[in-house]
Amino acid sequence: MPRTARKPICEPSELGVLKSWSSSKTIEARMAERAKIILMALDGMMDKDIAFALNTSAITVGKWRRRFVESGLSGLYDIPRPGKPARYEPNDTRNAILNILEKEPPKGQATWDGNAVAAALGISTHKVWRVIKAEGICLQRHRSWCVSTDPEFTTKAADIVGLYLNPPQNALIVSVDEKPSIQALERPVGYVQTGNGKIVRGMKSTYKRHGTLNLFAALEVATGIIRTQITSQKRRVEFLEFMDKVIADLPCDKAIHVILDNYCIHKKNEEWLTAHPNVRFHFTPTSASWLNMVEIWFGILSRKALKGASFTSRDELATAIKNFIEVYNEHAEPFVWRKREVRGSQLNNTIINLCK
Repeated sequence: MPRTARKPICEPSELGVLKSWSSSKTIEARMAERAKIILMALDGMMDKDIAFALNTSAITVGKWRRRFVESGLSGLYDIPRPGKPARYEPNDTRNAILNILEKEPPKGQATWDGNAVAAALGISTHKVWRVIKAEGICLQRHRSWCVSTDPEFTTKAADIVGLYLNPPQNALIVSVDEKPSIQALERPVGYVQTGNGKIVRGMKSTYKRHGTLNLFAALEVATGIIRTQITSQKRRVEFLEFMDKVIADLPCDKAIHVILDNYCIHKKNEEWLTAHPNVRFHFTPTSASWLNMVEIWFGILSRKALKGASFTSRDELATAIKNFIEVYNEHAEPFVWRKREVRGSQLNNTIINLCK
């Protein structure tokens, strides 16, 4: 006689959940499956039926039924498995690894790596990486920082942030800076297939130089509109010519607050400011030009119009920049100033504090 299909004990949706439990490696999932085995067995089900319902093997079902009979509920827990005894005390090894990272790296190396730590302590590289991973330490990743030494940092920063968050009435806020030495590089670019089959943007490592251009930019903070001027040089005369152009495009009956960094051509322009009494310059603190909002726009320009591009001449580079600005201004929106809260733990989370 043909074998009849065995009716599943649970609904397909329930079976899908049980399958996911079976494949999970968490303690909760394993205990849930074992509890179901015992409950189904107490209902009088056969091992093969329980195995079919839980998508496991009859051997597994028999094992946990036997353990339950012998030891009750405690028999459903995993018992310690035999293995090679640990060669090092976990805490001692962890502390040794963390302590050595605070010391000078070995001769010939600028920083520690996993192999160097393992060799210095006489332990396995795998142990080193397990500890480093558990502590969230990335030996090869780097972050840079810049601390302003400006004695008037608080006053200057508050002044600029105040212009962003609470601008004066009947006034315009303009963020001005320049992007110098934009290179017109010519090189083949396109899509290429890598060894693993991925399709990525590719560019030839060699290129031909066609000169550089400088870009002055003024961001109108309230609207996001950008005004620019491309020049071949970056001197005070070009800066003031650009400022004349910017001021001419803005209403003359409003006060204009211009945010600038401390570059030399931005300063000592008292004669020009006297000729434009409605204009006031606000300078960012030393080593804090990131407070200048136009820097955000420069990043967008670089990513969308310059990075990975090829230009056969300076004129072609200038055209690409102008095209980007034209399209950008059609949908320009103001940037929203956000202040990220820096917690004390972020500033003090160093290796030496992990050792404490």
